[in-house]
Amino acid sequence: MKSVSMNELDMRLATGSPLELSALLPEGIQHEIGHFNIFNIAKIRQTVQNRPKEPYQCRTFYKINLLQGHSEIEFADSIIHLSQPTLVFTTPKSPFTWLPLERQSGMCCVFTPEFLHPTRSGVVLDELPIYKSPEHPVFPLQKTDVKKVKDIFEKMEATIVSNYAYKYDLLRAYTLELIHLGQQLQSTIMLHPNHSSFARTTSLFIELLERQFPLESPHQKVTLRTAKDYADKLSVHVNHLNKVLKETTGLTTSALIAGRILQEAQILLRQTNWTIAQIADSLGFSDFAHFAKFFKNETGIPPGSYRSQTESLNFT
Repeated sequence: MKSVSMNELDMRLATGSPLELSALLPEGIQHEIGHFNIFNIAKIRQTVQNRPKEPYQCRTFYKINLLQGHSEIEFADSIIHLSQPTLVFTTPKSPFTWLPLERQSGMCCVFTPEFLHPTRSGVVLDELPIYKSPEHPVFPLQKTDVKKVKDIFEKMEATIVSNYAYKYDLLRAYTLELIHLGQQLQSTIMLHPNHSSFARTTSLFIELLERQFPLESPHQKVTLRTAKDYADKLSVHVNHLNKVLKETTGLTTSALIAGRILQEAQILLRQTNWTIAQIADSLGFSDFAHFAKFFKNETGIPPGSYRSQTESLNFT
């Protein structure tokens, strides 16, 4: 393996200078892992006094950084001052300079696109929101997020030195976990760049609706039953939600809720031995009579008759 001095390595890592990753990796594994490595920044000696800002030079790798310590990141259009733990994503196309203002701690991992090659993970890096977004991927972290990020990096550290036969698959999973954590910190509009606000609201509504099902026990209950319940959860006015869903689906909020409730009622009547009263209670109806009226209005027959008919069909 080519020898690289600690000072040279420190300068290259700190300033983003070009670096052949093969110089950092044991021989014979480059093709297997597509170039991946992890570094504990605190273990790399850094001298920050009188260091000028280094101009951007072309990188050949992607990098995920957990930076802890005062520093500055300068992009073409802005300067970002870092004063708290921050998660930073950089790419071969990210023109910026980084200036540590004091000794840094934290972790970073570097990898090439081949590490998350489509034939391995189905991931095309530049198509991910974290890398497509016009927002700079620099995310100050809350305490709970700092712990999550540290835990992932620590798992990476332990895994890369292990003898586990599938450790690089595991490292890919940890890398994707960091990427998804970053994407969770992005603004909502950036996570759905190709969808209108109506489409996003509809998608969030349907997700809320479906998360209440299936019902696996009579003790499980549907808690969101009205259009207002969903509007409150989505932080929109109920009239706006109705307008959105009517335009995107052709149905009102109440009709969509009723349709999903009916679907679950039919499944429970066909596939469980729950009493009709138990089914009514789990689906959020105040009493048996209310449920029976709803079911007959929607299907034309009472729930008991529906169950009898399906049982006879199954028997036949």
